[in-house]
Amino acid sequence: MGKDGATGFLTTRLEVAASWARRNSLWPLPFGTSCCGIEMMATLAADYDLARFGAEVIRFSPRQSDLLIVAGIVCAKMAPVLKTIYEQMSEPKWVMSFGVCASSGGIFNVYSVVQGIDTLIPVNVYVPGCPPSPEAVIHGLLQLQGTI
Repeated sequence: MGKDGATGFLTTRLEVAASWARRNSLWPLPFGTSCCGIEMMATLAADYDLARFGAEVIRFSPRQSDLLIVAGIVCAKMAPVLKTIYEQMSEPKWVMSFGVCASSGGIFNVYSVVQGIDTLIPVNVYVPGCPPSPEAVIHGLLQLQGTI
């Protein structure tokens, strides 16, 4: 109701409203395995405050999350665990590859390290760096929000 007492209407399509809500209320699930996990914590802290971009509610259950943030080295023994966690997430779901180790295996070109998580699960956004800066993580999140 407006100031003059007149009622108004807001018309939209359900898909547009649902996309707006999904884009602005991502629930990330951190999968931090090494030094990138520490940098991810810095991004969530007060100095950079990832919450102001709609990713405040960190969940540690795949069934309650829609954004999987894979930060750090993924060893071959962890690959089935990562794939299971991804499969347990409900649709729609997105994946952020955080750091060079998750994106391409980093400097570890050995049999025991997965050479990029995109060989296991689909990735929506890559955040480069070793480890990436909090600004790069925020940029990656904004890029992902632009695609939703």
